[in-house]
Amino acid sequence: MKAAVLVKNGASSTAFEMKEVPKPIAKPGEVLIKVAAFGLNFADVMARKGMYKEAPPLPCILGYDVAGIIDAVGEGVLTLKIGDRVTAMTRFGGYAEYAVTNARAVAIIPNYLPLTTATALATQYCTAVYAASELVNLYPGDKVLVQSGAGGVGSALIQFAKHKQCEIFATAGSQIKVDYLRQQGVQHAINYNTENFAAIIKKDTQQKGIDVIFDAVGGKGFRQGMGLLAAGGRMVCYGAAQLTDKNIFGKIKTALAFGFYHPAQLMMPSKSIIGINLLSIGDQQPQVIERCLAKVITFYKEGVFVPAISKVFAATDIAAAHDYLEKRKNIGKVVIEW
Repeated sequence: MKAAVLVKNGASSTAFEMKEVPKPIAKPGEVLIKVAAFGLNFADVMARKGMYKEAPPLPCILGYDVAGIIDAVGEGVLTLKIGDRVTAMTRFGGYAEYAVTNARAVAIIPNYLPLTTATALATQYCTAVYAASELVNLYPGDKVLVQSGAGGVGSALIQFAKHKQCEIFATAGSQIKVDYLRQQGVQHAINYNTENFAAIIKKDTQQKGIDVIFDAVGGKGFRQGMGLLAAGGRMVCYGAAQLTDKNIFGKIKTALAFGFYHPAQLMMPSKSIIGINLLSIGDQQPQVIERCLAKVITFYKEGVFVPAISKVFAATDIAAAHDYLEKRKNIGKVVIEW
């Protein structure tokens, strides 16, 4: 089978090679999927640059989410069968024509759902459901801030917060993306490149602050966000896009920008910091992934979730797709199609 193999860290133009590799075999509890499309995530960019410690040693096949048709089922798999149309999360290996994964990380999708669109429902929407319904509860009237709201997870979080009748604040880095946020129902859409999001939120909330912040950026924005949390506020971190600088001084500067927090600083104002790594959850609590994926499909069928696909690239254009995502040109999911 063909696979886009990461052969070296660095620029996307030289990092990948299309190679023939052995077709994987479904072990007990696993399924083999004939991949029609796979998605890109910002963690892929980090892994390509050698900044994601859980990535396999080189050469390796990246990829956290795929959509396609089940080609084989391993021993003990009773809920899935050959021929099922599915979306799935993978622990790497997604950048290939065939991928294996734990059967509990797979969900059957409706026949009317395009496979390219289905890629967005795995990692991004599963992350959103885990963050906004498993780790925290959202209630009508809650003030919610979504950093990088025009991305894949950001869009999913906004749709969920809208469903929960929250007052939504969201940031993006261009006017086009700010307009998109408004179209999605965001009441307070902020361009973080031209506006001081912290000052605007303080003004718009009459200094009362935010109940829940979903942060995918980190750095200075994280520290500013902590200052915006109201009593009982929760900071949910699912990424650190500012940590893409491999220069040691840049990394130190960004790390220091987060700030330092002692438990007493959280207890007295009753604030919380919550971190998310779905790979760890998948490894140790696969039933959580199974539960979240089931919720995602239900919300999709009910019209709560409407995946936004930014652009579909051919598998041979994997380098261009990585550049597109790294430069934050996307609004929604970036997809690769075989």
